[in-house]
Amino acid sequence: MFIFKILSALIWNIVIFGGLLFLPAGTLNWWRSWVLLGVVVVGTVATMIGVFRDDDALLQERLKPPIQEEQPLSDKILASLLIVSFLGLIAFIPLDVFRFHLFAPPKAFASLLGLFLFIIGWGIISLSFKVNTFAATAVKHQADRQQTVIDNGVYSIVRHPMYAGAVLTMVGMSLWLESYAAALLAIAPTIILVIRIQFEEQFLRQELQGYDSYIQKVRYKLFPYLW
Repeated sequence: MFIFKILSALIWNIVIFGGLLFLPAGTLNWWRSWVLLGVVVVGTVATMIGVFRDDDALLQERLKPPIQEEQPLSDKILASLLIVSFLGLIAFIPLDVFRFHLFAPPKAFASLLGLFLFIIGWGIISLSFKVNTFAATAVKHQADRQQTVIDNGVYSIVRHPMYAGAVLTMVGMSLWLESYAAALLAIAPTIILVIRIQFEEQFLRQELQGYDSYIQKVRYKLFPYLW
């Protein structure tokens, strides 16, 4: 049964990344995209085995749609905008690389740095899942699961490590696939994440006991020493 879940996750990620990259490109002859897809496959399997095999409750939570009934209206709007902007960013990369050519492509070092950032970002997201069994797709109070504040692991460094990892993957993916324009465009979903953090923290301070103390303990929201 778990093998089936791994295969489902693989198919889902391949369809998203592969489809949104190769279809707008109009070609399969794009080795950088194949490398990225290989990293996504390895990362998906590693995350499924390393995290979700031992936390089926989290897996079931992550399988729920990003828009849910108990979710605040503000988060329904922000989650929708985030999904659209993220998927749009992926699709924009091949358009820029093969058609627009808005900027000169990054040099080899910057491009390799992008792949490194993508891998680091994916790892941070996985570590977030590893320590936070309440990492739902929607902002809500999971009273049915007796939700508590998570303050260990990567959550002892910043309050929203999963979002930090997402920013690194978006910027890293853009650089590796040689689109400075997409790296700049990643500002759009990042701004949405920043706004979502504000609403999410306001909600958690009202609904989740101990979150006020957590805010005092961990000062930074997204990136250490920055914000």
